[in-house]
Amino acid sequence: MFHKILIANRGEIAMRVIRTCREMGIATVAVYSDADKKAAHRFCADESVHIGSSEPARSYLNIERIIAAAQETGAMAIHPGYGFLSENADFAAACEAAGVIFIGPPSKVIRALGDKTVARRMMVDSGVPVTPGMHRAETDPVRLAEAAEQLGYPVLIKAAGGGGGKGMRIVASSDQLPEACRSAAREAAAAFGNADIYIEKYIARPRHVEIQVLADAHGNVIHLLERECSIQRRHQKIIEESPSTALTPILRDKMGQAAVAAARAAGYVNAGTVEFLLDENGGFYFLEVNTRLQVEHPVTEMITGIDIVRHQIEIAAGRKLNLSQSDIAGRGHAIECRIYAEDPENDFFPSPGKILFLQEPTGPGIRNDGGVYSGATVPLEYDPILSKLIVYAENRELAVKRMRDALSRYVILGIKTPILFLMDVMDSETFKQGDTHTDFIPRHFANWKPTPVNPHGACLAFAVHELTGKKRSEAFSTAKGQFPTPWETLGNWR
Repeated sequence: MFHKILIANRGEIAMRVIRTCREMGIATVAVYSDADKKAAHRFCADESVHIGSSEPARSYLNIERIIAAAQETGAMAIHPGYGFLSENADFAAACEAAGVIFIGPPSKVIRALGDKTVARRMMVDSGVPVTPGMHRAETDPVRLAEAAEQLGYPVLIKAAGGGGGKGMRIVASSDQLPEACRSAAREAAAAFGNADIYIEKYIARPRHVEIQVLADAHGNVIHLLERECSIQRRHQKIIEESPSTALTPILRDKMGQAAVAAARAAGYVNAGTVEFLLDENGGFYFLEVNTRLQVEHPVTEMITGIDIVRHQIEIAAGRKLNLSQSDIAGRGHAIECRIYAEDPENDFFPSPGKILFLQEPTGPGIRNDGGVYSGATVPLEYDPILSKLIVYAENRELAVKRMRDALSRYVILGIKTPILFLMDVMDSETFKQGDTHTDFIPRHFANWKPTPVNPHGACLAFAVHELTGKKRSEAFSTAKGQFPTPWETLGNWR
């Protein structure tokens, strides 16, 4: 087993990996940029290494510097988290060449599955159903137009070299196609360094359902059930849950078998996720394979009791899976809400800045995977995710109520967050009924605004507190064994 692991990431996912490493008795190395000099992950690791300036290209995307940091500190392996270099085949290959274990699939697997058209051909050959569309990337506008006409509008333009909604465009008619192709290619080039695009048939009102898989280097492959990820903004997930309200036991088994077949076809090793679109008739179609740990992995951990990060590390160390498919059973219901620094009133635009106050909810069945603290600054340069709030209960109805309550007790001041928006989603009858599709937000929450708060009530409460509040000395806590200073015993004064 590894004695030290470098975590090539930041924020909440770096904190998440650190926790499992600590449980396993493995020392950790954090890396940080100029923007993250005071980041929580830097101080929670056993040691940390500065890797460059705030720009991702000069720090968290700097392959040479990250591998050098692993070698300088004696780290035997690198965990990439998600985002940044987690699905970069060149990074995995560089680790292999340097003799550092990459905690993820082999570079050749990442390269094959990273090209969406190659992955589609692989799935067709293995009998996994795919969405009708092109099996090769194309730049010729004439051929793209021919493919769109053959499929029939509406169609979906997608980036061949990446996912996460980047380079994705829905096209309703032929006159929209040329400009949509150009803008999609530009965005794909900027996001992935690859302008290749292709076209699929657009499936109206699908659900986004994914299957978590684990595979070792000894030929063992299992799935850990499904996650429902249909509630999205800008083609990116914001709420996930498990189990999905759309799956019957028979459909769940079929999708699980398809995911295992996809992993075997690719020669997959480590943790990965096979994503599908599910239509209203129960038909499902391969979307892509995410060759990394997913943001939403905690909901699977909650219902199965399995630590996916621990298994990632053990598989990377060469161990066999100690689980078989018959060992996997889901119990209860889990929901995850992503807490971003963003403004849901302004199309979820990022809201960087300083967190003036933070109070996280706690209690039975509540888990908060966070990476910030009161006084921390949310930088502009990176993905604005602050934390992931996860709840677990014995059934979905109770899980929804528990999430609503946990959100109501989650306080973040100083920046915009979607907490009030998420509370309204939990309160909506459509969500309570489990009727969730990828158009959920534009259909039910377009132009959302929070319920106005009466400021006079807050002013009155403040005045009452000032006039009748207890003296500071009475409220002072000596939990840390400290005695109050004279200033703290003066009571209410100005």
